[in-house]
Amino acid sequence: MSSSIKLSRRDLMRLLAAGYSATSLSGWLPLLARAHAAEIEKPRTCILLWMPGGPSQLDTFDPKPGHENGGEFAAIDTSVSGIQICEHLPQLARHMDQIALIRSMKTKEGDHSRATYHLRTGYRPGGPIQYPALGSLVANEYRELPGDLPHYVSILSDPFLNPAAYASGFLGPQFAPLQVGNSRGNRNAPASEYGAPLEVRDIALAPGISLERNLERMQLLEFTDGQFAKDRTGLPTASHAAAYQQAYRMMQSPAMKAFRLEEEPATIRDAYGKNRFGQACLLARRLVEVGVPFIEVALNGVDGGQLGWDTHQQNFASVKGLCQVLDAGCAALLSDLKGRGLLETTTIIWMGEFGRTPIINGMGGRDHFPNAWSVFLAGGGIRGGQVYGSTTEAGTEIKDSPVAVNQLFATILSALGLDPKKQNLSDVGRPIRLAEPEVEPIQQLLV
Repeated sequence: MSSSIKLSRRDLMRLLAAGYSATSLSGWLPLLARAHAAEIEKPRTCILLWMPGGPSQLDTFDPKPGHENGGEFAAIDTSVSGIQICEHLPQLARHMDQIALIRSMKTKEGDHSRATYHLRTGYRPGGPIQYPALGSLVANEYRELPGDLPHYVSILSDPFLNPAAYASGFLGPQFAPLQVGNSRGNRNAPASEYGAPLEVRDIALAPGISLERNLERMQLLEFTDGQFAKDRTGLPTASHAAAYQQAYRMMQSPAMKAFRLEEEPATIRDAYGKNRFGQACLLARRLVEVGVPFIEVALNGVDGGQLGWDTHQQNFASVKGLCQVLDAGCAALLSDLKGRGLLETTTIIWMGEFGRTPIINGMGGRDHFPNAWSVFLAGGGIRGGQVYGSTTEAGTEIKDSPVAVNQLFATILSALGLDPKKQNLSDVGRPIRLAEPEVEPIQQLLV
C-alpha cells in the first residue's frame, strides 16, 4: 500500500479556515500522510462463526412471541430499543449496538450438502468449477500480508457433509485452511476443564531431533520431492509440497504462541466458556492479534449431541444448550476485541446453511427451511444496532427486503474493503467474480 496522501478539498478548506496558509500546510502534510498510511495499512480480519445444521431463526434472532410458531422461548429486549432476540442470548442482547441482524435471507438450497457449499462459497454447486470457500477468497486477497501462519484457519470444523465447501477450489492448495481441533481429530489428547486442546497436530519436532537436523531433513525431502514432481505436475504434488512448506514455516514461527491458550488468565478463559467453542472463540481473538486474516469457528453441538443445529426433534432443549454456549463465547469475543481496539477492523459473521421451519413438527422439532431465515454481521465495516428485512408474523415468508447469498457475500466483502466485482481466473480459464454478479452490497449495513 502506498503511504502517499490525497488531501480532500473538504480537508483543505477546513485547514485553511483554521488559519493555515498553503505554505504552513507543508509542515503538516508529512504528519497527515503518516497518519493516513497507518490507517490504511491496518489489516482487516474476518471471523466466521459457522453454525452447521441450520439454526432456528425463530429461536435465536427472529422471535415470534405470542404466535403458535414462536415455540417455548420468550423474547427479551436488547441494548437497542425495538430489537428483541431469544431469552437464551442475554449477553449478546447487550451487544446489539454492534450487531446488524439480517432477518430476510432467502435461498434455494434445502439440502445440507448443497446449502453448505452455497453459503460457504457464494455459488451453488454444479458444473466443472470448484469454487473456493470464503476463507480462501479472503486469504488470496490478503496473500501479500506477512506472517508464517496460513491466512485461513478453520477451528472445530467438520467438513464431512461437503468437503469441497471447506476447500480452496481453483485458487490452489496454498489457500486451503489450516484445520485446528477438528472433531474427527485427536480424540486421545488429554482434556482440561475447558475441553480437549485446540492444537495444530504433527507440528512439533520429533523427540531428539534438533532444528538444524530437521532443516537437513527438509532439504533432502525437498530435493527428492522435486525430482519426483518434475514429471508429475498437478494438484496432488502441489498440495503435498505446499503442506510441507507451510508446516516447516509454522514449526519455527513465534506466531504459534497464539495457540497457547493456557497463557490467558483464568478469568478470560472462563468468560468465553468452559467448552471447546468458547475456547475456540478465544483462539480466534489470539489469531487476530498475530495477523491471520480469516478465522472460522464452528459450533457443532453440545456434549456430543446432534449435528450442530439440525434440530428435527427436541428442538427447544437442543437450541437452549447451543444458545448458552454461543452466547458466552460470541459475547466475550465481541467484548474482548472491542476492549483491545480490534473490533473496528474485524468483521464477524454468524450464519449456518439455512434456517428452520416456523411450524413445529410432531417430534417437537423444526425442519429445513431456506425460504426465510437470519444471519448477523458485526464489527469492522458494519453499521450495528439495526435490523435489515423482516418476516411475516408467522415467520413463514419474507415480508420485505429479501437477501440472496450473492448479495450477502457482496456486503461482507465490501465490509472487508474488498471489491466484490474483482475477478479471479478459474482453472478452466473462466473469470470468476468474488461475489456472483448482478448484485450490489447492502449499503444500509455498511459504515
